Amino acid sequence: MSSGYALHPEAFVDLDDIRDYIARRNPNAADRVVSEVFETIRGLVPFPHKGHKRPDLTSRPLRFILARDYLIAYAPEEKPLWIIAVMHGRRSPRLMAAILRDRE
Repeated sequence: MSSGYALHPEAFVDLDDIRDYIARRNPNAADRVVSEVFETIRGLVPFPHKGHKRPDLTSRPLRFILARDYLIAYAPEEKPLWIIAVMHGRRSPRLMAAILRDRE
């Protein structure tokens, strides 16, 4: 894979949901937000440990980084970089932890 990253199938759903939600009010903003998420992901490829750990969300060796208001969860040791989820950062930590558990 030449991009250096891959998305969990549900991460694609996350991005579609984000785009749809924002596009209801502003389609251009929706495209910008999703583009910024992908830009952040591409920036992680050469520096996969750039993000931070969230032991409150998972005991797995995942890292997290923000793109706007969205928390990107990824596996830094995977090649290609494995994007697990893209979640709004103000979601309940309990809900975020459940999402991550479902995507093991």
